[in-house]
Amino acid sequence: MIPTDISPETISQHGLTPEEYQRICEILGRQPTFTELGIFSVMWSEHCSYKSSKIHLRRLPHQGPCVVQGPGENAGVVDIGDGLVAVFKIESHNHPSFIEPYQGAATGVGGIIRDIFTMGARPIALMDALHFGFIDDPKNRMILEGVVAGVGGYGNCIGIPTVGGQTVFSRHYANNPLVNVFCLGIARRDQIFYGRATGVGNPVIYVGARTGRDGIHGATMASEEFDERSEEKRPTVQVGDPFLEKLLLEACLEAMHSGLVVGIQDMGAAGLTCSTCEMGSRAGTGVEIELDRVPQREAGMTAYEIMLSESQERMLLVTREENEPKVLEIFTRWGLDAATIGRVTGDGMLRVLQSGTIVAEVPNRPLADGAPVYNRPMKRPAYLDEARAFGADLVAPPRDWEQAVIRMMSSPNLCRKRWIWEQYDHMVRTNTLVGPGADASILRLKGKERRLAISTDCNPRYCYLDPAAGARAAVAEACRNIVCSGGTPLAATNCLNFASPENPETMWQFSQTVDGIREACQALGTPITGGNVSFYNETNGIGVYPTPVIGMVGIVERESHITPAAFREAGDVVLLLGPEEVSLAGSEYLEVFHNRVEGVPVPVRLELEKRIESFLGNAVREGWVRSAHDCSEGGLLVTALESALLAYPRLGIELRISSPLMPHQALFGEGPSRVVLSAPEQNLQKLLDRAREMGVLLRPCGRVTSLKEVRVVYNDADILSVQVAAIFETWDRALESWLQAARMNETTDEHR
Repeated sequence: MIPTDISPETISQHGLTPEEYQRICEILGRQPTFTELGIFSVMWSEHCSYKSSKIHLRRLPHQGPCVVQGPGENAGVVDIGDGLVAVFKIESHNHPSFIEPYQGAATGVGGIIRDIFTMGARPIALMDALHFGFIDDPKNRMILEGVVAGVGGYGNCIGIPTVGGQTVFSRHYANNPLVNVFCLGIARRDQIFYGRATGVGNPVIYVGARTGRDGIHGATMASEEFDERSEEKRPTVQVGDPFLEKLLLEACLEAMHSGLVVGIQDMGAAGLTCSTCEMGSRAGTGVEIELDRVPQREAGMTAYEIMLSESQERMLLVTREENEPKVLEIFTRWGLDAATIGRVTGDGMLRVLQSGTIVAEVPNRPLADGAPVYNRPMKRPAYLDEARAFGADLVAPPRDWEQAVIRMMSSPNLCRKRWIWEQYDHMVRTNTLVGPGADASILRLKGKERRLAISTDCNPRYCYLDPAAGARAAVAEACRNIVCSGGTPLAATNCLNFASPENPETMWQFSQTVDGIREACQALGTPITGGNVSFYNETNGIGVYPTPVIGMVGIVERESHITPAAFREAGDVVLLLGPEEVSLAGSEYLEVFHNRVEGVPVPVRLELEKRIESFLGNAVREGWVRSAHDCSEGGLLVTALESALLAYPRLGIELRISSPLMPHQALFGEGPSRVVLSAPEQNLQKLLDRAREMGVLLRPCGRVTSLKEVRVVYNDADILSVQVAAIFETWDRALESWLQAARMNETTDEHR
C-alpha cells in the first residue's frame, strides 16, 4: 500500500515506482518526508544508482598490474611509473546538452574535471566523443554549434587543453546528441585522495560556489527519455563558471598537498545529497549537516531545493578538527565560499537539519548503495535479421572515381573536423606533443622521459549491427590507435550510451556490449577502471545507436617512439598490415552512397589483433617505420589519403593494389586489425621477415611520392589520378561548408 499523504502522482513525478517507494518506507520504518522522498529519488535514479546496468557491469574486468583504483571512486587510477599515477574517467552530459547545448556541454566538462582533481590529480588534458544528427536540420546544427562552443569555452577558460576526440554524425542522434567528455590528470602515487568521510567528529566543510536553484532534479531528468515537451526541462540544466572552477581546483590541490584533507567529493549529480551520503557510505560512517550554514545565492531555499540542487563548482571535504581553520583560510584566500556545515558521526546516518530541526534522517548505506538492482528482460532486437541481410554484389561501384573520392573525403564522418578543434585550445600548459587529428593524442610528462597516449573510439554502425562484435572492435581500435602512435595500452574507461533500459531490446544490446568489452579487454590486457552508463537516450520512442565509447590510456616509453599518421618522406614504401578480409557491410561507403546501414561487419579476431599490435609496437620501437595510421572507417583508400593529406602540400601517394575483389570493395571495404604504414626502402625486408616470424600479414601496396598527386592502379589498370590539392580543399573545409549551407537554407526558409 502507498501511504495516502504522498500521492502516487508525486511518487511517479520523482521517477520512483510504487514498489521502490514501499521499499523506502521499509528502510525508514515510516513514510518519508518530502525532502527524504527527493533525496531517495535522485540517489535511486538510473543516472546515480545504475540499477539497470549494475548486474551486467560486474562482468567487466577491473583488475590489472597497473590498476591502483578501479570502479567505485570518482575516477580510475593507474600506475605509470616514476612514482606517478594517471587519473582518468569519461562521463556523459547527453540530456542537458539536448536541452541547453552550451551549458549542457560546458558543465559536462566542469564535472569531469572535478572528478579528476577530487582524487588529488592535476588535470592535464580533455578529450570528447560527440555524436550529432545531420546538420542540414537547423535543430541539429544549433546543438552542434552550442555543444562545441560549450566544450571549448569551459576548457579554454580553465586552462586545460582539449587535445582530441571523435565526432560522429548519424540520423540516429537527431534530437539525441551524445556529449561524452574524457579527462586525464597526473598525481603522485602517495597523494591519492578518496571520497570517504572518515574520523568520527571530523568537520565537514562545504567549499566553492554558492548553492542556487539550478540543476534541481538534473539526475532524475537524465534518467528519462525525451518527448516534444523536453525543452521545458531547461531549469534542470546547470550553469557553469570555469573561472571559479579554476580557483576551486587550485585551492583543493593546495589543501590536499598540505596534508589537510581526510576525504573529498565533488557535488556532481544529486549535489549535496550525493556527496554526503556516498562519503559516509564508503567510510561506514554518518554525516550530519545543518543547511542554514550552506552558502546560498538565493533567498528562501527549502531543504528539498538545497539538497537536490546541482549548482556547479562545489565540493565537500572532511578534515581533522585541528586543521579546520587552515582549510577555511586556504579557500577564503582563493576567494571562495567555505563553511563548516556539519560533522562526521558514528551512526551511519545522513542527518539533515534546517534551523535546528531534523528534515531528513536516512541510513547512508541503503541510500547510496541499496537501490534496487534490476535484471531487466532482454530480447534480441527485431530489426537485426533485416538489417544484417546484405548483398555486397548489389552495391554498385562508383562511375567517376575522382568524384567518388571527393564525396567520401568530404562526408561528415570522414572530413577533417578542424572547425571543431580550432575552437579548442589544445596547446595550453605546453604538454601537448600530438594533438587533434591524430590516431591518439600524446602528452608530455614534464621532467620525465615517458609520455602518455590517449584515445577515444567507437563505431556506432558496427554496434547497431552486432553489439558484441562492435564493442570488441571499439576496444581493439582504441588500443590500435595507441600502438599506431608509438605507445602501449594500459587501461580503459567507458561511456555506455543506450536507449531506454525498460525496452528488452535495449537491454539485450547492453548485455551483448558488456560481453564484447569484457572479451576484448581481457584479451588485450586493458582493464576497465570505471566509467559511466547513460540510458534513456531516446526521443518519442526512437533511440540512439548502441554507442559504447572507449577511452584508452597508454604509455609511450620515449619521445622518439612517437609515430605520426602523416607520411614523412618521398620514396618510402607504403604497406598494409593486417588481414585481407574486408566488407562493405556497415561501411562508410555504404551509408554515404546508398544511405544504408546493414550487413555483418568483419569481426575482429582478438588473438590476431594482439599479434598485430605486438608486431607494430616492436617495429615502432625499432625505428623501422616512419608513419602508422589505423585503417578503419572508409577503408584502405581513405586511410592512405588521410596520411597524404596530413602531409599536405609536400607529398602524394601511388597505390598499387592487386585483389580478386571489385575495386570499390577492396578500396572502401572495412575490416579490423589493419594499419597503413610507411617505411624506408632499406627497412622493408626486415619488416617482412619479422611479420612472417610473428604470423601476421604485411604487404607493400604503394609508395609515397613527391608528385603531390594521388594515383591508384588496381589490377594493373589506372582508376584514379588526381591532384592532392583538389582533395585537400574539400576534406579540410567540408564541415564548414556543410554548416554554411545549412545556415543559408535556414535563412532562405525564413524569408519564404
